Amino acid sequence: MTSTPSSTRSLAEALGAEVLVLDGGLSNQLQAQGCDLSDELWSARLLVDGPEQIEAAHAAYARAGAQVLITSSYQAAFEGFARRGIDRAEAERLFARSVELARAAADGAARQVWVAGSVGPYGAVLADGSEYRGRYGLTVRELERFHRPRIEAIAAAGPDVLALETVPDAEEAEALLRAVEGCEVPVWLSYTIAGDRTRAGQGLEEAFALAVGNDQVIAVGVNCCEPGDAAGAVEVAAATTGKPVVVYPNSGEEWDAQARAWRGAVSFDPDSVRDWQAAGARLIGGCCRVGPEGIGAVAGALAPPKG
Repeated sequence: MTSTPSSTRSLAEALGAEVLVLDGGLSNQLQAQGCDLSDELWSARLLVDGPEQIEAAHAAYARAGAQVLITSSYQAAFEGFARRGIDRAEAERLFARSVELARAAADGAARQVWVAGSVGPYGAVLADGSEYRGRYGLTVRELERFHRPRIEAIAAAGPDVLALETVPDAEEAEALLRAVEGCEVPVWLSYTIAGDRTRAGQGLEEAFALAVGNDQVIAVGVNCCEPGDAAGAVEVAAATTGKPVVVYPNSGEEWDAQARAWRGAVSFDPDSVRDWQAAGARLIGGCCRVGPEGIGAVAGALAPPKG
């Protein structure tokens, strides 16, 4: 069953008029709800055996003030579902379910809330951390062939926008932009970065330039990065493309893959959102380890002063 967007304004129209609050990390909220995510499908596993937990996590962010909810399809792929014995038809239903669960939470909110269908990078499906390196050894055409079926499945469920997110490599961004052609859903393109470069080492001007002149791309930006790298990247994204900018960094903690634990201190500061806004950001939230409390603080920081 295809979901029907409940929005009275398109997301592009809203971004042209105001700054919107994006949600935070879905996986950390699911873990806070007691969910076990020790699986290569990560949060997408719950599309199979815990959809009510996903809807509850989305609803927690909507209550905190999020105006855009990102679906649980980041690590979902036909190949990953097949390894779990899920055939193609059922996988398509699960992709659709990811949109329907976010839509249900959005429809239950007191304000207009949009749904972004998450399209994670190829490396996320490998579940080996390579989304933070890029350079998979695949051609742009091979990456396009991988992404297109999952994009078509998510787009068919009627999200308001597709979030091409945590993209580590400008070559993969090129593949993704080719893969979304003809799907008739707007997209945003968001890189994961280290300092002033993509994770694969390209300069940000070069990376963002891929979106110039592409009307399907309604926003560009960065996510899953150090909070301290966000402001500079927002400035480059805005200056290079002239488009609204999306920014949603991590908490500042670092993932220790060997220990499978987060290390270090939290450096995500909701007061920074004003600096990001001044640099051109129009859609602001958090990524890994930024929960509903953090998103509530972002919403509070962006709220107009009373009186």
